Amino acid sequence: MPEQNKDRLHIRLHVYDEEIDVVINREDEEFYRLAAKLITDRYNAYAKAYKGRKSDHLIALMTLVDIALMYQKEHSHNDTMPYDDVLARLTAEMEDALGEEH
Repeated sequence: MPEQNKDRLHIRLHVYDEEIDVVINREDEEFYRLAAKLITDRYNAYAKAYKGRKSDHLIALMTLVDIALMYQKEHSHNDTMPYDDVLARLTAEMEDALGEEH
């Protein structure tokens, strides 16, 4: 059990106006801190534009949609499935062609 715990880390994240205690994998700490900063920055931008006109809940949802949209756009840029399909087809054609020659 102690071996397992040394890979885990207890940290406090400041997200907008809250402190959140989380236990994370040690190697993910930087990503958690960057994520908290991203959420805080995006929420602050929406709060600045809409505070007093929109509820805090709606501002939080707008922040989530904004970040999810960033994620989806980035994820679509990293989709290698079309390339994998083309490479598999080309490889099969080359193997067929080489097989016929020998």
